[in-house]
Amino acid sequence: MIAGIIIAVVVLILILWYVSANNKLVALKNNRENAWADIDVQLKQRYDLIPQLIGAVKGYMDHESDVLTRVTAARSRALSATSINDKVLADNELGAAMSAFNIQVEAYPELKANTNFMHLQTEISDIENKLAAVRRFFNSATRELNTAIESIPTNIVANIKKMTTQPMFDVGVEQRAVMDKAPEVKF
Repeated sequence: MIAGIIIAVVVLILILWYVSANNKLVALKNNRENAWADIDVQLKQRYDLIPQLIGAVKGYMDHESDVLTRVTAARSRALSATSINDKVLADNELGAAMSAFNIQVEAYPELKANTNFMHLQTEISDIENKLAAVRRFFNSATRELNTAIESIPTNIVANIKKMTTQPMFDVGVEQRAVMDKAPEVKF
């Protein structure tokens, strides 16, 4: 009789532990998905501004069409990405294309004086700052989820649910290569 009670208590403790660990993992997964939704909102605003920016620049940069085409193609791929991980990769590609675009813009002083262009640049700069903030939150949420997935004892529940660690939002391979180069300083 006492052995039956002890077994029942142990089983109850294991069930309660499993439910608790499961709920923790679900909350962390949902927190990460919510953080991604915040990024998605900012990316949508960015994607909506890109055609306006390209339109403002097109007249000045007609012979630089390859840069404009690259930005437009990267934007299309980013809009059509479906999973969070695909969207991260597509956004990294778009970021690299926008960097190349910004470098080209530097060669056009009359464009930089254009009021419409300056307004769009200000809006994009504001969105980029907001994106940086929500990406940090996303990476924090991802780190918390990954820690729980890898930590004992929640890793047992994560393995049962086939949960794996998720990638952080990073700068991507192309941007990393650009960042690894020493900046060129001109006077």
